[in-house]
Amino acid sequence: MQVKKITTLAQAPVPATHDMSEKQLYDEINYYRAEKLTLKMLEKGLITPEESDRILAESRKIFVPVLAGLL
Repeated sequence: MQVKKITTLAQAPVPATHDMSEKQLYDEINYYRAEKLTLKMLEKGLITPEESDRILAESRKIFVPVLAGLL
């Protein structure tokens, strides 16, 4: 068995960061709120699934969420 002496410490990779502007942050928050409200309306039978899909599609156009695509 061979033993190798390590003289330098390896650095862990640093994850890429994404700085969000204040507008992007508010867009994320507003999209999330619109989505929650739309789903509650759908659950209560106030809107149809088709209407829900249209509302969410329109919300994505208005707010352009960055994080919603990751979920």
